[in-house]
Amino acid sequence: MERRQVEYFLAVVQHGGFTNAARALHVAQPSLSRAVRSLEREMGGSLFHRLPHGAVLTSAGSALLGPAQQVMRDLRVATSSVREVLGLGGGSLDIVSQTTLSVEPLAPLLGRFRIRHPQVRVRVLAPESYDDVVDQVRHGESEVGLVESVSDVRGLSAARLPDQEILAVLPAGRTKAGRLPRRVLAELDLVSTPPGTTTRRIVEDTLAGLDVEPRIVVETEHRAMIVPLVLSGAGSALLPRAMAEEAGRQGALVVPLTPAAALSGQILWRPGPLSPAAAAFLTLAEAELRT
Repeated sequence: MERRQVEYFLAVVQHGGFTNAARALHVAQPSLSRAVRSLEREMGGSLFHRLPHGAVLTSAGSALLGPAQQVMRDLRVATSSVREVLGLGGGSLDIVSQTTLSVEPLAPLLGRFRIRHPQVRVRVLAPESYDDVVDQVRHGESEVGLVESVSDVRGLSAARLPDQEILAVLPAGRTKAGRLPRRVLAELDLVSTPPGTTTRRIVEDTLAGLDVEPRIVVETEHRAMIVPLVLSGAGSALLPRAMAEEAGRQGALVVPLTPAAALSGQILWRPGPLSPAAAAFLTLAEAELRT
C-alpha cells in the first residue's frame, strides 16, 4: 500500500466521488482511478460503489477508512518529527473543538502558541457533536480535541479544563438584577441553536431539574446570530462567560445565575507519539491552565 493510494482513497471519501477528488488534488481522474483500483486489488475487493453521480463506501471501504486516516496521521507525525530534528521548522497542528470551547479557552491558547511557534500552521474544526470530536481524535483526523465532558474517554488521554460560568445575556433596557434565579429562565423568551448542539445543551442542562421546557422563540443553526439577535431584542440567551462578556461589551445585559451554572470540559489526545506541534501545544496548555 502506497501513501498516494491512501491519499487518493481518502480524497474520494471526503469529496464524494472520483471527479471531485481529482479536481481537489489537481490530478488527472484516470490516474486517480487507476491508483484506487490498484489499492482495491491489493485489498482483495471493491472499496467503493461507483454510482452515476458519485461514489459510496462499500463495507470493505468502511473498514479501511479508520486505519487509512491513522496511516496518514502517523506519516504527518513522522515527517514533522524529522523536520524538527533537522531544524527545518514548519509543521501543522489540527485541533477539533466543540464550539463553546473554541472562544475560551482555545482561542487565547492558540494565540500564545502561535506567538511562540509562528512557523506552525493551525487548523481548527468545530463539529457540534461530542461524539464527532472524540471520533476525529481517536481515528487520527485531529491530534487534539476539546469536548464538553469530564468523563473518561476510552483509549484517549485527557486533561481537565477550568470550568466556565454560564451567564444570562438579555437585551439592553431590562432592569438589571443582582442574580437571576434559574426558575425565572423558564419565563424568558430564549434564542438558541437546534437540539443536539452545544449551545442548546447549555440551555437544557441549566434548566434541568426544574421540570419545565425552555421557551425557545428563535432557533438558528448560525451560532454567530445569537448575540445579534439578543441585541436586537429578539430574546435572551445562556452563554459561557467569555462569550457573554463579549455580548456585554456590545450592549447586552449580562446577569449571573443563582444557583450558579458552569460549563465543564477537557482536552483529549491519543496516547503515544505526537507531532512536535501537538506536543508543544499540550505542554503550553498544561502550563497555562494550571495557573
